[in-house]
Amino acid sequence: MEDQEMQLKVKRVTDKFTENMYVLANEPSVALYRLQEHVRRSLPELVQHKTDMQSWEEQSQGAIYTVEYACSAVKSMTNSSLYFKSIDGLLRQAISMKEQISTSQGRR
Repeated sequence: MEDQEMQLKVKRVTDKFTENMYVLANEPSVALYRLQEHVRRSLPELVQHKTDMQSWEEQSQGAIYTVEYACSAVKSMTNSSLYFKSIDGLLRQAISMKEQISTSQGRR
């Protein structure tokens, strides 16, 4: 009988102990502590990722500006073909006039 009573008491004590451990392990303050612990461990890495992303954003913005500027320069060059044709015509006229002047001076 004493063994059964002892076993029953031991079972009650272990059940109570297990229940208390479960309550302590799942207490909100412990959960908040674990959350704080997680944030402290992961925050520096997140900050590093953020600064890396900001740096990459700045670099990509610079590259985008450069590409847009190059595209506008190419567009303005294609639009200036009319002016280059006009300059070509004027140069041909000037060369022709120079040749005419040279031939007329050569006759004299």
